[in-house]
Amino acid sequence: MAFYEVYSHPALLRYQTSVCTKATLFLLVVLCLTYISPLLVAYRSQGFWIKRATYEEQPVVRFQYQTLLVAATSIRGDFVAWSTFPHLNNMLASNLRIPSVSVREEDQNQDGKLDFLILNLQLPLQPEEQVYSVQLLLTFSYQLFRMSTVVMQSLAYLQHSSPVPGAKLFISGDLKLQQKTPLPHRGVYDIYNVGTY
Repeated sequence: MAFYEVYSHPALLRYQTSVCTKATLFLLVVLCLTYISPLLVAYRSQGFWIKRATYEEQPVVRFQYQTLLVAATSIRGDFVAWSTFPHLNNMLASNLRIPSVSVREEDQNQDGKLDFLILNLQLPLQPEEQVYSVQLLLTFSYQLFRMSTVVMQSLAYLQHSSPVPGAKLFISGDLKLQQKTPLPHRGVYDIYNVGTY
């Protein structure tokens, strides 16, 4: 059986809308979640599949003005000493020598963190005393903030000895952190903090 087209009429339907609609907002949200959020996750996690990475941070180091000085005045074991701890100075009795001390901390690159400690210590001696060795302890507060929050008290130990007596000693050094275990990335790591900051 054959069919014949008797009449046809084309229909044209038009749908109009504005750009600012819920559908446009939904499309933008979906695009952000699909493309931008993975990029943010990759950036904040310092990249994917990192096998080894390092970073450097200059700590905030402040001299705590706590010092202990021991100087050997003979090869027989005689010594003189001084500290910033009054009870220890009382126990030293006749071995106590109170030096002239000047301290200056400098921020050479003007970044708000101190870079240098210049300590000048002049020890008064009796006419028969000569210095053969020097041991000096200095305490510092040490703080890190960038990847781990670390607050601790650190110690610098300076030591020099000579078979012949000396009149002046100049020492230049760097204070470095030797890390033996990973630092936690959450909270404040203050296991080595014995002072108040």
